[in-house]
Amino acid sequence: MLNFFTWVGSIVGVLALGLIGYVAYRYWYHMGQLPKPEFRHLDTKKPVPADWSHDKVTFTWIGHSTILLNMFGTKILTDPVLGEKLGIKLAGVHFGPKRFTPPALDFTEIGEVDIILLSHAHLDHVDLPTLQKIANRSTHVITAHQTSKLFKHMPFGSYEEMRPGEAVTTKEGITVTAIPVRHWGNRFPWNHEYGYNGYMIEKNSVRILYPGDTASISMENLPKQFGPIDLVFMPIGAYKPDSYQAAHCTPEQAWQMFKETEAKWLVPIHWNTFVLSREPVDEPFERLLAAAGDERDRIVIEKQGETFSIPVQ
Repeated sequence: MLNFFTWVGSIVGVLALGLIGYVAYRYWYHMGQLPKPEFRHLDTKKPVPADWSHDKVTFTWIGHSTILLNMFGTKILTDPVLGEKLGIKLAGVHFGPKRFTPPALDFTEIGEVDIILLSHAHLDHVDLPTLQKIANRSTHVITAHQTSKLFKHMPFGSYEEMRPGEAVTTKEGITVTAIPVRHWGNRFPWNHEYGYNGYMIEKNSVRILYPGDTASISMENLPKQFGPIDLVFMPIGAYKPDSYQAAHCTPEQAWQMFKETEAKWLVPIHWNTFVLSREPVDEPFERLLAAAGDERDRIVIEKQGETFSIPVQ
């Protein structure tokens, strides 16, 4: 009997080692197909959020999908990712990409925020080390369905989950509506219950669309549903190989969706921070400019750390 269990244990061990080896091979093969840009220092003037007026909307692109907004005195932070690396650690080995451009602001420079918007639980959008460092009792977190379990142990003041179609007005008078996007929510293969949202953010008749991540989807109904939209933060990267386009739009599709929203201005995000896919790191913005043609002046931020204010009507 002992020999039988020894034999079974040996087979299980060999199968486990084979599975680990296969996963490691697939990971390193994937990493070998990705661009390898050199680290890029920011050449933009450092944003100073403390100097921003509370009488209008001002924002900066910190990097990837992280934007800091001052919306009439309310500080809003989207999908905060400020660390050097994404991913997980197994047996002391880090698996995941390292950022090749630094965040435009650090934790101290951002300071306390009133609202954090989390679109979905992917590792490049819900970064637990960043959330742990930025958590404080004055911050309200709005997140997708079934995802608050990831950070509910952290010292945030409050949090709520939303499904597409639901809306909430915060104590600061910011109305946030979750909108449907074409993406997926799993953080790991077994997290099938995790939701994913885009958000419409409104106050004082200013409307800002933050889709999070999305593949190509019609946005023609949004101006009909909400009224005139001022600004869209649109993801433009992570579309190669072509199979990735089931969850991420191309730059041309991003421009088309922006046009469908009838918004005034576009800020491209989800590029030039981490290498997540096979397109050259500068290609998304180059293709976006080509798609925009003679309307490229509607693209109001090109680099991390640039600042823009929506003109007061």
